[in-house]
Amino acid sequence: MTNPGNLPDEDALALKEIRAVCPELDAVTQHVRDFATMLRDLTGNELPAWMERVEHDDLPALHSLVNGLRRDQDAVIAGLSSSWSSGQVEGQNTRAKRIKRDGYGRANFDLLRTRILQRS
Repeated sequence: MTNPGNLPDEDALALKEIRAVCPELDAVTQHVRDFATMLRDLTGNELPAWMERVEHDDLPALHSLVNGLRRDQDAVIAGLSSSWSSGQVEGQNTRAKRIKRDGYGRANFDLLRTRILQRS
């Protein structure tokens, strides 16, 4: 899951050996790296070509991913192309859910509201 350039030499060598023995793993690795590049560089316009390359390989798990991406392809391309992120909003939602779980069965809505507003 890390950038291959950041791997220690011994790990990079081990990964290279494993990929040489298993062509399916090598193909998956390349597709995942290409997708990560699209995410990092915000090049969503490359998504249709990436999906075509994935479909040409016999990789059922990635085919399932591609089928899911095709259902809402325009939104996926926009998400891969935009520099805007909903990360801050999602983080606040996660925080509110954690606070709610912490008080489950012991607290009422007034306490939950107070705890959420204290941290805002």
